[in-house]
Amino acid sequence: MRKWRRPSRRHEMQQMVMKARVERRAAACHDGVFCHRIAWVFALQLALTVALCVALARGWLPLPLVLGVLVLATVVAWRVAHRAWLPVRTLAGLMRGWHDGQSDPSILCPERLSRRTDADLAALTEALHGFAARIADYGTRERNFTRDASHELRTPLTVIRTSVDMLGSEDGISDSAKRSVRRIHRAARELEAMVDVLLILARESDPGCAGERFVVNDVLRRELDTASELFTDAAIHLRLDEPARFALQGSVRAFAVLCRQLIRDACRQAVSGHVVVTVLPSALTVSHDPQAVAPPVAANAPASFELAIAQRISARYAWPLELPAAGSAAVTRVQFPDSLPAAA
Repeated sequence: MRKWRRPSRRHEMQQMVMKARVERRAAACHDGVFCHRIAWVFALQLALTVALCVALARGWLPLPLVLGVLVLATVVAWRVAHRAWLPVRTLAGLMRGWHDGQSDPSILCPERLSRRTDADLAALTEALHGFAARIADYGTRERNFTRDASHELRTPLTVIRTSVDMLGSEDGISDSAKRSVRRIHRAARELEAMVDVLLILARESDPGCAGERFVVNDVLRRELDTASELFTDAAIHLRLDEPARFALQGSVRAFAVLCRQLIRDACRQAVSGHVVVTVLPSALTVSHDPQAVAPPVAANAPASFELAIAQRISARYAWPLELPAAGSAAVTRVQFPDSLPAAA
């Protein structure tokens, strides 16, 4: 039996030890050393300039020599300031090339700093290292959660779907039992697709663009048939208009969930009448009869669960979603910039 551990506690102890080391180093450093160095450089340059001006005014030094000394002092001052600023430029270069999930947080470890490092820079490096370590920890927990959730959720869904298939193939069951079996099978299939899409949305590093080529018209027909069975008791008529036909390359489940959410949201808003899904070139619209619309919703009201999921899918797959404005026609539009010919 595996021994249970608390990685968060161990992480806290490591952070406390590292913070104590940085504080000891900071105590040994002079706070604001960079500012002091720059102040001394400008003070010495000013004193040298005043002395040279006095010597030039009294005729002690010729003008070319004074100009040469001023130029040399300026170059030396610039070199000293550049050398003092070099650790900051190095840290900026590290942060410029930082990529979450690909870079090692240990490159920002304060222990790698020299003992002569300015205390302000040491504090900044400590904060950046802690931030990078927390992001790496969040990414690890995200990957572990999505991996475990994918396994723990898909396994019972597969068992349910297999058992329902076996139950539906048996002889002697009543018609009402068959309808129940079909509903369970449809709900399990929809839940499996929803779980896949939600896991894709939960993974920040997963672009979710890989998938297969599918024709949007075929997927819409299946979703409308499913929605018709779901809203059989409501006085709503679903219709598909197809003045265009195109295909997409991506996740067919994500597209199906997007269309399902938009259709269900339109059906819940409409008390009765028609809900029309129209396939346009590189776009589709979902509209319902404006004469059979439910009471208006406030403009600042939060979006429904269906629309919230649809908005997240559209953002992840770069399918711009245009929701109807308050007081306008109830038409929701989705654009598909990367549409493909359906007959390819």
